[in-house]
Amino acid sequence: MLKNLISVVDDDASVLRTTTLLIESLGFRAVGFESAELFLKSDQLQETSCLIVDVRMPGMSGLQLQSHLAALGYKIPIIFITAYDDNASRLQALQAGAVAFLGKPFTDEILLQTICSALGGQLGGRKNLISLVDDDESIRRTTTLLIESFGFHAAAFESAESFLKAGRLHETSCLIIDIQMPGMNGLQLQSHLAAAGYKIPIIFITAHDNKELRQQALQAGAVAFLGKPFSDELLLQIIRAALRQDDGTAIAK
Repeated sequence: MLKNLISVVDDDASVLRTTTLLIESLGFRAVGFESAELFLKSDQLQETSCLIVDVRMPGMSGLQLQSHLAALGYKIPIIFITAYDDNASRLQALQAGAVAFLGKPFTDEILLQTICSALGGQLGGRKNLISLVDDDESIRRTTTLLIESFGFHAAAFESAESFLKAGRLHETSCLIIDIQMPGMNGLQLQSHLAAAGYKIPIIFITAHDNKELRQQALQAGAVAFLGKPFSDELLLQIIRAALRQDDGTAIAK
């Protein structure tokens, strides 16, 4: 199981604070250091699953820290961030095995994708399969691609029946379901899974929002009830909440 600690090393206090808060909002543990030297002296070195490092810093630079860790035998995935992108530094970092070289400012989505890549798509040791059940082929295709772009594994099914028969039920960490479908609808699938003893976090999506259906879904334990179309960022936030499931709080959007 991954230790799931992301360490950030940056001499800019504002970047250090905002990046650490962003990483924590994505569901990871994060710790910040204002220099490479402080990071190397810390107890968190042994726990770190991914390292985000500024390229240019007083004292030991990010590239020097990368070389130092390699010489000590550490194989921590490294993401470089910099406000001064240059081809020579980029090439040196990537040739030495860096996962990515990001120019500041970077988007939340890009950072998440890069962290997922660094961690090998294992996000805290969860099974990390997001299953999508929707009878609309275009929704299945676009939503599956979106989920995969976030760094998760995704599987899509055209009906509740095909999902139940597919053998992916035990792998599924989160289930995204359309409400209205031919055959077994989304609410019936939710009830069926509950009766069978499955506690998979469920996110409902629908083009026909209805207060009664929303209330029924959330009262039965759904994590969220999203109206189509929904934003990429919102879906990512809801998936992360579903995978945490720390407090069981449903999110009605």
